[in-house]
Amino acid sequence: MTSRSHRTTARTSSEARAVARTQTLLKGENGIGTVRRTTLPGGLRVLTETLPSVRSATFGIWAHVGSRDETPALGGATHYLEHLLFKGTKQRTALDISSAIDAVGGEMNAFTAKEYTCYFARVLDTDLPLAIDVVCDMLTGSLIDAADVDAERGVVLEEIAMTEDDPGDVVHDLFAHTMFGDTPLGRPVLGTADTVNGLTRESVARFYKKHYDPTHLIVAAAGNVDHARVVRQVRAAFERAGALSREDAVPVGPRTGSRTIRAAGRVDVLERRTEQAHVIMGMPGIPRTDDRRWALGVLNTALGGGMSSRLFQEIREKRGLAYSVYSYTSGFADCGLFGVYAGCRPSQVDDVLKICRDELDRVAENGLADDELHRAIGQLSGSTVLGLEDTGALMNRIGKSELCWGEQLSVDEMLRRIASVTPDDVRQVARDLLGQRPSLSVIGPLTDRQASRLHDAVA
Repeated sequence: MTSRSHRTTARTSSEARAVARTQTLLKGENGIGTVRRTTLPGGLRVLTETLPSVRSATFGIWAHVGSRDETPALGGATHYLEHLLFKGTKQRTALDISSAIDAVGGEMNAFTAKEYTCYFARVLDTDLPLAIDVVCDMLTGSLIDAADVDAERGVVLEEIAMTEDDPGDVVHDLFAHTMFGDTPLGRPVLGTADTVNGLTRESVARFYKKHYDPTHLIVAAAGNVDHARVVRQVRAAFERAGALSREDAVPVGPRTGSRTIRAAGRVDVLERRTEQAHVIMGMPGIPRTDDRRWALGVLNTALGGGMSSRLFQEIREKRGLAYSVYSYTSGFADCGLFGVYAGCRPSQVDDVLKICRDELDRVAENGLADDELHRAIGQLSGSTVLGLEDTGALMNRIGKSELCWGEQLSVDEMLRRIASVTPDDVRQVARDLLGQRPSLSVIGPLTDRQASRLHDAVA
């Protein structure tokens, strides 16, 4: 009797530890747009956003690992691993993985960034169980077979070569190196031919085991989905793989840290025999959690975010000096970048850079005119809503919000924060950021005299 009672108590305690915790993070009207989160034993978080009016669903798994988690010897390992997870598991070959989604008219892909990786599939709502099973199998049961590692190396090297052939892409990697130097944030996400050639099956497998623990993963699904059903299917898939055995595991929270950007006024030039020169002028930005990000979003939109923006009007419309010109922001956990890109004829580089610098200085000194502010707020509000009109975008929003901010904002709250930006808010963030001495990255066939004058643009 005593023994039986003891066994019952032990089982009850174990069951208590294994209970999943579910919260409603955003409450939508009539269930539409409701966001829920369940934390499973083992630390895996499952989030869903329900949109019953559509017939599709997007299922994704976010890994809390990016290229900034790599040592110099592991450069490109995160992206390499992204490729390898499509190559086969104990249950499926690479062909089985791709054909399963193709057979139902779905689409499947993945992407690697500096601070996270995401794998996803978009299917009809009736095929969501298949998408869950396939993607979860990839994340928990990849073989990382030595033959696949060797075969995929050539594919990754071709992707690097393809990127190297596009100076419009390379200049962004160059600018990251200009600002961050030889640090994880300053190195390319893809790695280099040398680092990729140096990766072994063992080093990639260790990287996989370390960073794909359930505590580092976030599951996100959006569309015509039922939260409880998604949780059951995800839990079953991970339990089959033995991935939820650590019942007391604690999920990894958003990144923190302190990253120092290199001194301003740096100029990096990469000589290339291209038809255009590709230039980025920029300076340190703000971390993605900084409350000033809403004002910076409005400022960025007005300065170089559309056809009515200052830079587009001054450089392209009035003077015809460039076809592509825009500004952009990149926010990381502990730092950020603000940059202005332009592609122009090499002979026009000096003129383009002078206009860019003049406009940055002018906005830093005076802020935006009222009509620019109102137009930028309207443009940013509209693009925010229109960018969330499909289930893939919704999945991205809830998954990235959980991973990067640890909170979920409703669309209405996002619009409220954008609309609340004041002229003083923009003027202050413009002074804080644009008042800094810029740095410069250039790719193109510049003469020695042109290259020597580039330092004047950032003086």
